Amino acid sequence: QVQLVESGGGLVQVGDSLRLSCAASGRTFSSSAMGWFRQAPGKEREFVAGISWNSVNTYYTDSVKGRFIISRDNAKNTVYLQMNSVKLEDTAVYSCARSRLGIITTTAKLCDSWGQGTQVTVSS
Repeated sequence: QVQLVESGGGLVQVGDSLRLSCAASGRTFSSSAMGWFRQAPGKEREFVAGISWNSVNTYYTDSVKGRFIISRDNAKNTVYLQMNSVKLEDTAVYSCARSRLGIITTTAKLCDSWGQGTQVTVSS
């Protein structure tokens, strides 16, 4: 199992940038595909971005392509989500998760470790 703690959320304005971090503990982080998910009020949790264990592969949901960048530093046991040109619809609680498949998954049910989440609020 991997323990995950997110940070970096906050209140930003439309068009601003924000970087989220997810610090992991546990021996399996560096060999695990990781993902960011988000959940807005009244909506289901949705996949945002995923990254393979070696950073070779990344995948994004269409609504954030070209704006968000997922990355990781295995030496620091941390995965990041750089959020650029944020929009009102990016407001949500963002959580990182570990895929139990060994590859990127867009399905929350296929993740077995979750952080507590960090709130991102975008205002106009």
